Amino acid sequence: MSYLLKNAFVYTGNTFSKLDLLIERDIIKTIREFIPKTTEIQVFDFFNKYIFPGFADIHVHLREPGFSYKETIKSGTLAAARSGYTALGAMPNLKPVPDSVSNLRLQLEKIRSDAVVAVYPYGAITLGEEGRQLSDMEGMADDVIGFTDDGKGVQNDNIMHEAMKKAKALGKVIAAHCEDDTLLYGGYIHEGAYAKEHGHIGIPSESEWRQVKRDIALARETGCAYHVCHISTKESVELIRRAKEEGLDVSCETAPHYLLLHDGLLRDEGRFRMNPPIRSYDDMLALVEGIQDGTIDMIATDHAPHSEEEKSGGLRDSLNGITGLECAFPILYSGLVKTRKISLETLIERMSLAPKKRFNLPAADGIKEGGRADITVYDLEAEYVIDSNNFMSMGKSTPFDGYKVNGKCLFTMVAGKIVWEDVNNA
Repeated sequence: MSYLLKNAFVYTGNTFSKLDLLIERDIIKTIREFIPKTTEIQVFDFFNKYIFPGFADIHVHLREPGFSYKETIKSGTLAAARSGYTALGAMPNLKPVPDSVSNLRLQLEKIRSDAVVAVYPYGAITLGEEGRQLSDMEGMADDVIGFTDDGKGVQNDNIMHEAMKKAKALGKVIAAHCEDDTLLYGGYIHEGAYAKEHGHIGIPSESEWRQVKRDIALARETGCAYHVCHISTKESVELIRRAKEEGLDVSCETAPHYLLLHDGLLRDEGRFRMNPPIRSYDDMLALVEGIQDGTIDMIATDHAPHSEEEKSGGLRDSLNGITGLECAFPILYSGLVKTRKISLETLIERMSLAPKKRFNLPAADGIKEGGRADITVYDLEAEYVIDSNNFMSMGKSTPFDGYKVNGKCLFTMVAGKIVWEDVNNA
């Protein structure tokens, strides 16, 4: 099937230009200022809309196998397609945990049968994500984009050292959830002003940055490609900045809620509880600065859907995790680009090209002739209020419910196949 996308502002070569795109099968065949219509080609006129390279979220929880009452691969990838994501990195806290070839195969089969966008799983670092014995990293290496025990920090220094050596030999990334269990103290939100004023048990920032510091030292010793998941503290930003200045192979991500929220905005509702927690105003500013100067390579959502009951216990008794895919771009565009904290080009780099390059995913060079047709189309003028009741994800818990935003996804294509279409709004 061939498609002609006309009259849009297209992101090519780190800038936007008014262009037409001709797509044949899975390839962007031609990019020109004008491409004539023919009767054999389906035409979409996206006048004054924006065509971006498809977004890549390398930190999502699709919950299958094992927890399909929270989310399924089908519902999660539909939510992704609706939001402009063409590639997802699926975390391994599943049942069974993908810590062996046989366990990973169960997940891969569901991905092949049900996913509507590209899904790339991680393998667990340790058996059962229990931190005591390495998984079958070698056996899984060809079918995963990296290794992580996300949801838990690897507490044992020697285990993490061995994991990094193995990952280095296999040419894979170690993606670390950095959390020192000895510093949690039973906490569930940030150890800050809100916790003190409302009688909540807080988690200190050191629980994150101490393990970031340890892992950077191990990455220096092993030469491992090391990636830090969902950083939330100003100290983590500075540690990673120094590691990059040193030339270490280190990258990191943060999430929209850490860039746009701080603990002064907390409410005693489950939709404000996640791990790591929303931190202080100063931490938020440091994270935005990290996006601005390139210390923070990418933005991931940590999309972590739960049932309504599991998120109904307020801050103290709800499970950690929020739904992120369907509000990420409009929240970031409205909160960072429209307020002139970052450029639209920077946002596209952090949401699309940087994660693809780091994890060796297709279409890492963006929109170009001969490249894979992984694209999304947005109407940046569309204004609406985020309503989680309308999410395609089974998870409805987000701190951004009720926010007025700009930016609506009209069209998403993965390898030349249309996976989301809302052209009535074009």
